[in-house]
Amino acid sequence: MLLPSKKDLKIALEVFALFQWVLSAFIMGVTAGFVNLYLVLFTPYWPVTVLILTWLAFDWKTPHTCGRWLACMRRWCIWKHYCDYFPLKLLKTHDISPNHNYILVCHPHGLFSHSCFGHFATDTSGFSKIFPGITPYMLTLGVLFWVPLLRDYVMSSGACSVSQASMDFVLTHKGTGNMLVVVVGGQAECRYGLPGSTTLVLKNRTGFVRMALRHGVPLIPAYAFGETDLYDQYIFTPGGLVNHFQKWMQRMIHIYPCAFYGRGFTENSWGLLPYARPVTTVVRKPLPLPKIENPSQETVARYHALYIDALCKLYDQHKTKYGISETQELVIT
Repeated sequence: MLLPSKKDLKIALEVFALFQWVLSAFIMGVTAGFVNLYLVLFTPYWPVTVLILTWLAFDWKTPHTCGRWLACMRRWCIWKHYCDYFPLKLLKTHDISPNHNYILVCHPHGLFSHSCFGHFATDTSGFSKIFPGITPYMLTLGVLFWVPLLRDYVMSSGACSVSQASMDFVLTHKGTGNMLVVVVGGQAECRYGLPGSTTLVLKNRTGFVRMALRHGVPLIPAYAFGETDLYDQYIFTPGGLVNHFQKWMQRMIHIYPCAFYGRGFTENSWGLLPYARPVTTVVRKPLPLPKIENPSQETVARYHALYIDALCKLYDQHKTKYGISETQELVIT
């Protein structure tokens, strides 16, 4: 009998690590929905569902107050295999002092923000060593915190709901050395999650600048080179029936459904796993902002333009190192 080699076992663990994260979220969400529906409609145990809903109401504010940070979950060995699958690499251009708070803005979103999750929701890619004294809090979709069990799994990484309440709490009640991590393009950027794409949804996304000005915290641009190369997708005709459905779904549940595809469980097969391609996230030096409690629209626009300029400089300085041609510019929509 032929035994698998160490390389085969390593690849299998990496595929499992990636697949379990997506599958776990799906299974937890579907299971919670069907089990509670079954309890209410077909059994006399409906009070269990009432207790779960009561607990959700009682615990509703937790996702807005830093979640439930579990260091053991962030250092879970399976996340190391998750980061090695691509692999993911985190690179800083400057040291960051733990004597201040920060808002790190990561681009692009891609389809699933694998690099953002691997670097900031886990501690297996070296974040704590690269940025000593800094505690990251990744902001993600609030809908994830509506589902029992799944919400606790997500909160164990230190993830918070992407809301003003979450940002205000971290920046005012947790001392210094905190880093809010937000992917401002969000689900709107999923449509641009194509190999070679450098299009960002940023032109009208100014809320993060306003928040930084209100608290007087620096903004940190970060760009994940290779994030958009992890999947292919079929682009439907703009204005067509399917495209209208995609936009409707985005308005309803804030998720843009894409016809994406990648690789399967083996290297040359077709499937829904991302391609095993390297992604390097480069973090620029902080962009200092003054503290202005009620900034005007003109002030926000001015610092938003400064932020875009800093991001473009970061992209232009490093793009050729990661396979992007010198002539390819960052497109801001």
